[in-house]
Amino acid sequence: MKKTPRSSKNIMGDPNRGKYQIWIISAMLAAIMGFTYFSKSNAALTIPERRFEEMLLSNDVEKIILIKNKDLVEVTLKPDALQNSKYKLELEDNRLINGPHYKFKIVDAKIFNDNFNRIQEKISEERRLNYEIEERQGLDDLFFNYGFIFLLLFGFWFLMKRMSGGAGPGGQIFNIGKSKAALFDAENQVKITFKDAAGLEEAKEEIKEIVDFLQNPGKFTKLGGKIPKGALLVGPPGTGKTLLAKAVAGEAAVPFFTLSGSDFVEMFVGVGAARVRDLFKKAKEKAPCIIFIDEIDAIGRSRGKGQMPGSNDERENTLNSLLVEMDGFATDAGVIILAATNRPDVLDSALLRPGRFDRQISIDKPDIVGRDAIFKVHLKPIKFNKEVDSRKLAAQTPGFAGAEIANVCNEAALIAARKNKENVEMVDFQDAIDRVIGGLEKKNKIISPVEKKIVAYHEAGHAIAGWFLEHADPLVKVSIVPRGIAALGYAQYLPKEQFLYQTEQLMDEMCMALGGRAAEEIKFAKISTGALSDLERITKMAYSIVTVYGMNSKLGNVSFYDSKQSEYNFNKPYSDATAELIDEEVKKLISDAYKRTLNLLKKHQVELEIVAKELLDKEIIFQADLERLIGKRPFEQPTTYQAFADQEDPKRVENPDQEGDLDNVVDGSKKNILSEIKEEESSSSKKSTAESDDIK
Repeated sequence: MKKTPRSSKNIMGDPNRGKYQIWIISAMLAAIMGFTYFSKSNAALTIPERRFEEMLLSNDVEKIILIKNKDLVEVTLKPDALQNSKYKLELEDNRLINGPHYKFKIVDAKIFNDNFNRIQEKISEERRLNYEIEERQGLDDLFFNYGFIFLLLFGFWFLMKRMSGGAGPGGQIFNIGKSKAALFDAENQVKITFKDAAGLEEAKEEIKEIVDFLQNPGKFTKLGGKIPKGALLVGPPGTGKTLLAKAVAGEAAVPFFTLSGSDFVEMFVGVGAARVRDLFKKAKEKAPCIIFIDEIDAIGRSRGKGQMPGSNDERENTLNSLLVEMDGFATDAGVIILAATNRPDVLDSALLRPGRFDRQISIDKPDIVGRDAIFKVHLKPIKFNKEVDSRKLAAQTPGFAGAEIANVCNEAALIAARKNKENVEMVDFQDAIDRVIGGLEKKNKIISPVEKKIVAYHEAGHAIAGWFLEHADPLVKVSIVPRGIAALGYAQYLPKEQFLYQTEQLMDEMCMALGGRAAEEIKFAKISTGALSDLERITKMAYSIVTVYGMNSKLGNVSFYDSKQSEYNFNKPYSDATAELIDEEVKKLISDAYKRTLNLLKKHQVELEIVAKELLDKEIIFQADLERLIGKRPFEQPTTYQAFADQEDPKRVENPDQEGDLDNVVDGSKKNILSEIKEEESSSSKKSTAESDDIK
């Protein structure tokens, strides 16, 4: 059986429609110009009034018309006068044979009448003429008199034409209640599949069932199962919620409607509800199909919050319409709704109940295995070197979401292209990670030597504190090169892949954050403003320990955290006395952590000096440099990065004798720094005794 090709619909309408309009406009312009060209007043030849007196005295004039409203006089000659040579040559191009042949302007009708009577006295009575008086309106008069009405009628016609949808995009005001959802079907199918959505294995298993249900419903219905109404994708920004929906659109062989939650919002009342109804009407016609609403929190917020008394909340009307369409009396099977949001706490409870969104699929930030898979996907289009390893990159990017990993790969390619490299190397990826974490490197920023020294000891304090604290995150890289807007230096750590934290771990994290300020106090006996971000971090952590996690002995196992509390609720769930106790315990907690950090850095002051001087010399040091300078960490438990490095088992010992020499160098530097510290202490003690003698 031969298939007849289906005629494609022309979305632009009739192609001859524009040609017809052009011809109509051209004909109207030609008619206006012709009317103007052939009008009597324009065809007559303009002469001075003195010439008219000569014609009148010569008995050549047959008819005189005074156009009073225009102060114009038209003159028509006799037929025999037209044969005269003095007129014949002038009137050769005259388009009106019967006249008028000449015209002239007058100052005033009364003055013209007086002049005309004066000329008539010079002519015999049988040759005297009388002039006619008329009032005429030309196209300019019609425009000035009726132009406003014409413009009003034309504007009304043009507006109605745009309202009816014939004036292109943006003019379909009568279609404002129509849905803006984009349809993907067999003709324009999405090319993204589940293979492109890496690192989302659990979420893919959940959502694959929906695709299988649509493609093979008998597999589930024979056991009594019903098709789910909807699935809600929940997760932080950049984790791949929209990407997973695109993969569903690419995998499912059913029509796929996609739109954003803000597409329902309009300035007119009732538009959102109308668009919801129109969307589901189209979806029921295409059933079985999938509807994907991105950022559903734009219309799915809890009702009754933040509403003025007596106001008509358009968003609530839209939500009510959505609730009815998802699970109402007139609900038809075969329409599945996918939605994505990063704020599930603000959604209405009626929207989240079973029967509407039957499943909530959580999409968290990927672990090290997921990051490895995501890196492999984004490395495919990049021409990289053999030394680039996705597992190593995954270990160096803890806490990165899928969008951030894609950004790292793109930044690495741009950095390599900027350096005119043939392929992307591992150092380019490391620079890209630094670029994403710390910001743009500012090598040209002028920093005084004093500030540079303070920054070096500050970052060295962080490094030493984290190196000799058991539960602190191990250091990867320390830099005193300015980055970003205000960062004069930064230290990069590798957090552990864990979800539960003990009190000792949180205290070690606080001590590591205070390492920078403690190092400044030890070295310079002064503190600077460079610890702002550190203080902000430890303050939040201390208040969380006391008020959220119940880790304080005086307050006990009490948590003042309310997950359902509104952000605008200022009522404290505790008394003023408890608030004072909280402040005291937080202050004591931070003070104890700071004293512990001071004692730790004083104990390892030699190592602090070594790392600070190395930073001042090289500006950037890595974990391998720390192991070379101050030895390995005194803790046996390997970190995530170290565990990965041990898997490779690198055997790159070029000169084995070099290790002993290196130890000698490190020991020599330690002895020199110890002698320097003793000299500084003795000089400071002498200075203090001298000051006391002066006081006496």
